[in-house]
Amino acid sequence: MRRFVYLPILLIVVAVLFSACAKRQTTSETTASPQGQLRIAVVPKGTAHSFWLTVKAGAEQAGQEEGVQILWKGPAEETDVEGQQRILEDFINQKVDAIVMAACDADGMVPIVKQAMAAGIPVITIDSGVNSDDPLSFVATDNVAAAAKAAEVLCELVGGKGKVGMIPFIKGAASSEQREQGFREGIKKCPGVTLGPVLYSQSQVERAMQVTEDMLTANPDLVGIFAANEPGAVGAATVLEQRGLAGKVKLVAFDAAQPEIDALRRGTIQALIVQNPFKMGYEGVKLAVKAIKGDRASIPKRVDTGVTVVTKENIDNPEVQELLKERK
Repeated sequence: MRRFVYLPILLIVVAVLFSACAKRQTTSETTASPQGQLRIAVVPKGTAHSFWLTVKAGAEQAGQEEGVQILWKGPAEETDVEGQQRILEDFINQKVDAIVMAACDADGMVPIVKQAMAAGIPVITIDSGVNSDDPLSFVATDNVAAAAKAAEVLCELVGGKGKVGMIPFIKGAASSEQREQGFREGIKKCPGVTLGPVLYSQSQVERAMQVTEDMLTANPDLVGIFAANEPGAVGAATVLEQRGLAGKVKLVAFDAAQPEIDALRRGTIQALIVQNPFKMGYEGVKLAVKAIKGDRASIPKRVDTGVTVVTKENIDNPEVQELLKERK
């Protein structure tokens, strides 16, 4: 009999515990916003790489400071243009207060940005913009200038002569195209160096490994490589080590994921062009809040978040360590 007497009490306890656990498991993507709290959707162009996790950290820091809810959601792959469009359409239908986004495709995202702005939802672009003046601001690295700097560094590393290759990531993605443009312009200023193979990684390490193999096989005289993002750098570094070419074929790369930092310390990568993704997420949200509150006159059309050239010689400098620490 006691078993049946205690059974309802037991069921009530279990129900309470289950409810508490369910509340703890909610994420920033699904948690209902407290009444009156602003909701800002932050939509990266991918979620697979550490760069985007740092963008998220910056966005969430700004969200905490401003007392707004950050709704973080993006496609798994940077090539998933349709997936990003669906995510953005869903946020527009939810009537979020603002959107901060990095576009998978500079042309493909123009209609969805127009749709958001027409619905009264201000849009701030970060990292990778769109070919439109509709967004209120673009917060990003000056990719052309940064890639030109990468060309200058690689030119010095190869002694001002020889053939080099380039691994951009996605044709049509604004940041990839700008880095390709900047590197081409920069390498022209180094008359003894010629630009050889240009092969795309599709922002996948495995693909980057394959194109590195292809360029080295077809160009045994290659003296240097520029990898335009993290997957390209990791793939290229892996192949150079497998072929025993680490340090012989000079490698300059964008970003500073832990595998890249490790490769830099080993001497496989000679220089990293380090962006500030934390600042992109942080400033993007801060500007979105200004837009929501009607302070659009103080929003700059362009915010350059800057780059730092990190080498084995300066990686342990306090200011460089502080920049790298933001990624952890």
